[in-house]
Amino acid sequence: MTGSAAVVAVMVNTIFYFTANSFNFVHRFHTPFNAIFANEIRFILFLILLKGLNTMSLFAIADTHLSFGTDKPMDTFEGWENYTERLKKNWNNVVSPNDDVVIAGDISWAMDFSELAADFDFLESLNGNKILLKGNHDYWWNTLSKMNRFLEENHYRSIRFLYNNAYTCGTCSVCGSRGWIYDSEEEQDQRILLRETARIKRSIESAETENIVLFLHYPPVSQNIQCKEITDLIKEYGIKKCYFGHLHGEAAKYAFEGSLNGVDYKLISCDRLKFTPYLILKY
Repeated sequence: MTGSAAVVAVMVNTIFYFTANSFNFVHRFHTPFNAIFANEIRFILFLILLKGLNTMSLFAIADTHLSFGTDKPMDTFEGWENYTERLKKNWNNVVSPNDDVVIAGDISWAMDFSELAADFDFLESLNGNKILLKGNHDYWWNTLSKMNRFLEENHYRSIRFLYNNAYTCGTCSVCGSRGWIYDSEEEQDQRILLRETARIKRSIESAETENIVLFLHYPPVSQNIQCKEITDLIKEYGIKKCYFGHLHGEAAKYAFEGSLNGVDYKLISCDRLKFTPYLILKY
């Protein structure tokens, strides 16, 4: 019997006998037939409570901007004082060890893997399985094979990368990429945007469920403009939920949050969420 099952078994017997004594009907279960009936009640309680203990959740947050391995603290910005301590406390208060958490870009200020290790040590210390996608400040980001080798060599067991792929989390598929800016008029910006839309499409087409939750670093929409190449993809694949980061402080007021053309958009940057991962669904 697993630890969870053992805990549930104790809870079941406690609840059963407490209830029975409260209603003074323990004596009714003395006959063989009623003893079987009592065991059935215990079994039903066991299944209900075990399911409750095994419930998992999907959370998301963006723009953690960690800098344990480099000298670029975010504490100098208003509202970010002692933010890593606050983030760790809030994170572990809401996220359980078996939950999944998407971090939608701008994870670390590190420039390379040597500077990144301290930040990943911090992430590894937090509850849950972390799914990371690239942000515009993640200069350490590399090929998937090199990043996976870095994870293996440093024994990071709870960190994975969302990069031309998708992950199944309960009843949904987690898809996404960095995205790009709305007004991509320069030729170089256009090339990057085309590359990003291709990556988003590969991620979506890797999904194993029809319930796709899309994560981007750059917002695909604002109050008065949208990145049509990306919103067209969202419409094409029937995506209903899209989460993004990148915007902080005063810039967050330009974020579009709510429903647009049947899609729910939400800003999940770290300071916007008061350094607490946002619950998306339970499964």
